Amino acid sequence: MVCCGGLLCVAVLIYMFCLPKDLFKGTCYSTVMTDRHGELLGARIAEDGQWRFPPSDTVPEKFAVAITEFEDRWFRVHPGVNPVSLVKAAWRNISAGHVVSGGSTLTMQVIRLSRQRERTVGQKIIECILATRLELRCSKDEIMALYAAHAPFGGNVVGLEAASWRYFGKPSSELSWGEAATLAVLPNAPSMIHPGKNREQLKAKRDRLLKRLAERKKIDAETCGLACSEPLPDEPLPLPQYAPHLMDLLSKAQETVPRRETGKTHKVPASGGIIMQNGAIQGVRMDNGRIESPIDIALQKRVDNIMERWNNELSRSGIKDLAAVV
Repeated sequence: MVCCGGLLCVAVLIYMFCLPKDLFKGTCYSTVMTDRHGELLGARIAEDGQWRFPPSDTVPEKFAVAITEFEDRWFRVHPGVNPVSLVKAAWRNISAGHVVSGGSTLTMQVIRLSRQRERTVGQKIIECILATRLELRCSKDEIMALYAAHAPFGGNVVGLEAASWRYFGKPSSELSWGEAATLAVLPNAPSMIHPGKNREQLKAKRDRLLKRLAERKKIDAETCGLACSEPLPDEPLPLPQYAPHLMDLLSKAQETVPRRETGKTHKVPASGGIIMQNGAIQGVRMDNGRIESPIDIALQKRVDNIMERWNNELSRSGIKDLAAVV
């Protein structure tokens, strides 16, 4: 009995400490700069060549509803593993003679994305164990946010926010139902987004998801019809590039900020002729790849338009360089 009790204690301790504190430690993110109101000014690709925006604490409701319906309908109630889904997946795989379904929950997919291991039966068992441990540590909303930030969306686009900007030119909070459904089906088969390829298959998957949402009263019939008529994205869109010189300056400064100090306001050393106060840019906040600048994007656009008009006028006289002080 004493021996069994000791083994049980060891097993419990191993289980409690089996999950890394930071699942995605070492993951590099794009540097993203916003204005004072949180509007995107620009971004720089991550060191590994991926468009991967820093994680957000929240996931827009439309995408959350769409992804749970498509990937994991019981996400809000299961403990990280859905035994029924695993049994069904095993039966389908045996019947087909090859792997056609994994039966993974969203929580298990977060574990797989963080580990990047070969898909084997042994790894599936480990994913199940770690998924239940993750459920004890994090809330469902936190797990959803981890998934949304690290799921693949085709090509070199990783994470919901980067995908929303690259494919639809807008933040994820402004996605329509058709756009949210399109992105919800992509992580399951990210290669379907390639421009000019797989258009019919991608539309069919999106429309099936939208009809399921309508059947389950998540959206009404009119919304479903309108969403199904929405066009699919074409080639990836360029990201906004407002205040590119400030973006370059702060991107370099971001590289020197220790990760443990993120979340604090940092003063960036003077450089490049930028107007400073006491040798630093005031009001700049850098947090784990996110740069919050004091710029107002509406004012920036007005200044850009004025500069463009004057550039067209003065270039006829050989004047090619302009600067403005606001």
